[in-house]
Amino acid sequence: MKSCVSFTLLACSVWQVQDQDAKPAASNVPRAEYPLAHADGRVSFRLKAPEAKKVQLQPGGADNGLGKRAYEMSRGTDGTWTVTTPPAVPGFHYYWFVVDGVPVNDPGSECFFGYGRECSGIEIPEQGVDFYDSKDVPHGEVRMLWYHSKVTGKVRRAFVYTPPGYDAGTEKYPVLYLQHGAGEDERGWTAQGKANFILDNLIAAKKVKPMIVVMDNGYADKAGQPTTRMFDFRAFEQVLLDDLIPKIDATYRTLADRDHRALAGLSMGGMQALQIGLPHLHKFAYIGSFSGPPLGGFNVNTSYGGAFADPSVFNKKVRLFWLGAGTAEGRFADAVNTMHGNLDKAGIQHVVFKSKGTSHEWQTWRRSLHDFAPRLFRD
Repeated sequence: MKSCVSFTLLACSVWQVQDQDAKPAASNVPRAEYPLAHADGRVSFRLKAPEAKKVQLQPGGADNGLGKRAYEMSRGTDGTWTVTTPPAVPGFHYYWFVVDGVPVNDPGSECFFGYGRECSGIEIPEQGVDFYDSKDVPHGEVRMLWYHSKVTGKVRRAFVYTPPGYDAGTEKYPVLYLQHGAGEDERGWTAQGKANFILDNLIAAKKVKPMIVVMDNGYADKAGQPTTRMFDFRAFEQVLLDDLIPKIDATYRTLADRDHRALAGLSMGGMQALQIGLPHLHKFAYIGSFSGPPLGGFNVNTSYGGAFADPSVFNKKVRLFWLGAGTAEGRFADAVNTMHGNLDKAGIQHVVFKSKGTSHEWQTWRRSLHDFAPRLFRD
C-alpha cells in the first residue's frame, strides 16, 4: 500500500522541539520536524491519527539498524501517537507505520523504493563521517538513460553518473556497472546510497580515477516469456551484455574494453556480479560483490563456470576481485567468510572488506563502495 500523503495535514504540523540536541532528520520532507534524530542516536516518531485503535512503528526487516521488531506507539489525548526508539545504528533505514493493521508511510519523511514498494526512510548521521555528504566540491551529474531492450522488447531506464567536467572535455572514461539489491531498483544507489556524492568526494580528493557509473534495473524477462523467478538472472545477463553495455559505449565517451570495465553490486546485485561477471571475464576485469553470497553454495573448482579452477589464469586475468560484508550481517557475512577461506586456500588473489558493526543495510554498502572504487582502473 502506497500512502505517502495519507496523513499529511495531520502529521506534518510543526511540533515544539524539547530536546535541544535533537534535530529533524535529514531525510524529512521540508518543514517536517518529525522524525526527530537525537544526538545519542535515539529517534522520535509522531503520527496524528485520532481515529486509530493501534499504531506501530515497523522497521524494515530483521536486519534493520533501527530495530529488529515493531515498536508499539502511545496515543496522546489529541490523537497523536508517539514513540522514541533506542539508539539506532548510523546510516539509512527503511520503516513505516502500521495503523490498525494497514501499512502507512510517514508523511513527515521522504519515500524510497525498497521492499518492492515505496517506504519511508530515515537517515541517522554517523559522527565524524562525511564521505557520502554533498560537499562544496565539483559535482558530477546523474542522468536518466531510456533505451529499448531487444531482450525484453520493452523500454528500460538506467541511471548514469558522469564525473565532473564530462561535458566540457573529450576524455574517455572507464565504466563501473553498479547494481542494486532485491526489492530496490535503479534509483537505490543514488537516492539511498549517495553513490554520486561518494564518487564526487573521492574524485575531488584525487583518491579515485574519474569514471562513469551505470545503475540499471536488475530485473528482466525475455520478450514473450512468462516472468522468471526472483533470482534467475539469465534474462538480465542478456540485457546487460547485449543491450546495456553496447548502448552505453555508443552513447557516452567510454574506454570500451574489459580492462576499463567493472561490475559490482549489493546483495542481489552482488550475486549478479558473481554470476554474470565471473563467467564473462572477457567483458570485465574488475568484480565486486557487496554482501552478495553465492547461490547454492561455493566450490572453488566448479562454481561460476570454473572461473577459479586455474588460480594462475584467474590471477593474471582479473585485476580486482573484491568481497565485502558488514560484521553484523549474519548469514551474509558468514557466506563471504566461507568464500574468502576457500579462495585463500586455492591461492586466488582477492580483497575482503568488513564494515564494522553494520548489517544488511545501506551503511555497509556505502562503506563498500568507498573502499572498492579507489581500487578500480589503477595501472
